[in-house]
Amino acid sequence: MYHHVKKLMFTVRVDEPDPRFGNMLLEQFGGANGELAAAMQYSIQGLNCEDPDRKDLLMDIGTEELSHLEVVGTLARMHLKPAKFDRQAAEADPLIAIAGGGGVNLFNSQGNAWTSDYLKITGELDVDLRSNIAAEARAKIVYERLINFCDDAGTKDALQFLMTREITHMKAFALALESMGKPAFSIGRIAPTPGLVDQFFNDSTGAGEHGEIDTRGPWNEGNGWVFTESPAIQAEAGASSAIVTESSPPVDANGLSELLIDELRDILHAEKQLTKALPKMAEAARFDQLRELFEQHLAETENQVERLNECFELLGKTARAKPCKGMMGLVEEGEEIIAESEEKEDAAADLALIGAAQRVEHYEISAYTTAKNLAQQLRHSAVVALLSKSLAEEENSDQFLNQVARSLMSVAKMPATVERAE
Repeated sequence: MYHHVKKLMFTVRVDEPDPRFGNMLLEQFGGANGELAAAMQYSIQGLNCEDPDRKDLLMDIGTEELSHLEVVGTLARMHLKPAKFDRQAAEADPLIAIAGGGGVNLFNSQGNAWTSDYLKITGELDVDLRSNIAAEARAKIVYERLINFCDDAGTKDALQFLMTREITHMKAFALALESMGKPAFSIGRIAPTPGLVDQFFNDSTGAGEHGEIDTRGPWNEGNGWVFTESPAIQAEAGASSAIVTESSPPVDANGLSELLIDELRDILHAEKQLTKALPKMAEAARFDQLRELFEQHLAETENQVERLNECFELLGKTARAKPCKGMMGLVEEGEEIIAESEEKEDAAADLALIGAAQRVEHYEISAYTTAKNLAQQLRHSAVVALLSKSLAEEENSDQFLNQVARSLMSVAKMPATVERAE
């Protein structure tokens, strides 16, 4: 939760209000690199963050940025105050003076409205931390330029404070990124194409009018770089391309193809077991909504078996199932729950069935995710598409089970509520 304390993080003083400078200050109030953008970016990243340690970092700094917004807004309001009553001051920015009454608003220094397009939020923690480091660097430069254009001593003190905190935040974000222990260029989960990732294209050639030349440095030579002629020049010369393309054959590093086939055979056996278990679960369900959900998922499971057979065909392998001990255990557990449910109330019996079904769904979600990731790495795009469809069905089924469970929990509470009322 948030709590507003009626005290600025840094007490501001303006000796000589300057409406034109107040307009410049709005860049850090409602601009792309301003405090509101920073507060929203870090806070939303924090809400999305599954890492509790770095979530705390993001929420701490996001909240501090709101305090900075208050400081900047107070500074800007004090500088803009003459625009409320002085014609000449109002002419510095009619939008502020006439439409806004001489106060601050969520605009940048050019009068453009603040937009959430300013926010850089990917949901990948390391990528977002890099964006935050860059955001703090840009904000630091904006504050530096504001200081250079400012003549008021009190304002300069406040801007110096704000500028310094940008560096503090940069340090915190940089150390948080470093503590994750990820290699600098390990972005996301899909590996780049070997060979292509190390090719530097010499796309700017010849001598320029101002003496520009082709240069070499650590960005295009040494450290594994392959300096390659521009693709445009290669095409012009009619030479066979030296570019390593995405269509190059996949590298089966450490037997990934064998592992993919093994995973698919495991899933095939799991799905075949489910085609036998789901009718029993549907028959055991007391509520129509749950029974229909099991029947619908049975039809999906039969289609998933067909997709797996198609995957084997695409990979040139026999669709042979491998005993899936994990699913065997889950099915056995489900049968025990069905047997025990005879002695339970309707809602409790069906909630137990849902628990068994969701354990199955989570097992399958994990299995399909692993297989899909392996297929992506091996660039079997048609297989990825088939597995992605089945994975989406499993995830949807889990969500539907959640919805039914919430309804049944309400039903289960009703007798106790009536009893208390009596």
